[in-house]
Amino acid sequence: MTATIISAAASPYDRRKEVEEFENTKLGVKGLVDSGIHRVPTIFHHPPDSLPESDPEEDPIPVIDLSGPESEVVDRVQAAAAKFGFFQVVNHGVPVSLLDRLVKAVRGFHELPAPEKTAHYRRDVSAGASFFSNVDLFVSKAASWRDTLQIRLGPTLADLDAIPSICREEVIEWDKEVKQLGERLLALLCQGLGVHANRLKEMSCSEGRVMVGHYYPYCPEPEKTVGIACHTDPGLVTVLLQDQVGGLQVKHDGKWVNVKSIHGALVINIGDLLQITSNDQYTSVEHRVVANSHREPRVSVGVFFNPSLRDNLYGPLPELVSAEKPAVYRQFTYSDYITRFFKKELDGKSLPNYYRLQNE
Repeated sequence: MTATIISAAASPYDRRKEVEEFENTKLGVKGLVDSGIHRVPTIFHHPPDSLPESDPEEDPIPVIDLSGPESEVVDRVQAAAAKFGFFQVVNHGVPVSLLDRLVKAVRGFHELPAPEKTAHYRRDVSAGASFFSNVDLFVSKAASWRDTLQIRLGPTLADLDAIPSICREEVIEWDKEVKQLGERLLALLCQGLGVHANRLKEMSCSEGRVMVGHYYPYCPEPEKTVGIACHTDPGLVTVLLQDQVGGLQVKHDGKWVNVKSIHGALVINIGDLLQITSNDQYTSVEHRVVANSHREPRVSVGVFFNPSLRDNLYGPLPELVSAEKPAVYRQFTYSDYITRFFKKELDGKSLPNYYRLQNE
């Protein structure tokens, strides 16, 4: 299959055919690297204007100490969520030793022998745990240079037998810790909006949790592709653990900036649904990951916090709507919302823009 992809330049390019050939290997991007390729296959080529610049801006992303006085923490979280849409937290209560073990365990899964790893390869996520490459592989114009282990954490944890044994213990421990952290973050964000601290929790917004363990292997031509294309996250809040390799970039004031890797810190970003429920008081921000030019693979572990009540209506909180500040978005069910997200490729902020009232 690899030889077929590499020789594609000599014959008419059939993207669908090459995508299917790549998918059928069940080996992901790491399988291409392990085969010894020296060129990035055409299905991974991104348009030049969408590729990262060589000299991004310095990192202005706030780092917030969650052990500080509560009123100061609320103010800093509110300011970061409104201005940047991204911030990092330290002294967050999750043991750093667990974070280190989790990164090691997720990397261990992706580096399993092929027969063990491919047993988990599937796009049907109903079992609660699956390994695949590119969630939007069949709808995107260009694939990205990463593989993913996805595990449902809530409202009910995936079947234990479905979670790979090499990372099962760490995932279970991580979910207990990250749920508590996520609930605290949602409470801080609610207080920043001037609504009851449990407002979002009561809407089931801490219950629908999905974990993704991304693996970004070495890329032989990082100038032709990306690790993850420019996008915003669809949920309320994302908690991200990244290793020391780096590569995450955030758009701030129209320019791309690197997000520093700080050992023991967790990266927090505002999702589209929180921008909507906050009636634009908070902002989701476009971000991406550059293709990995290091021989050392990059590993990150993200947890997306989403509502678990899929048929309930969501939109701007009534407390945040007034004659002076009318609703910016129409209401919708979360089921409709997330279905729309998965039917498109990862892109900019098309999801909140679709639900803006001005579009009706």
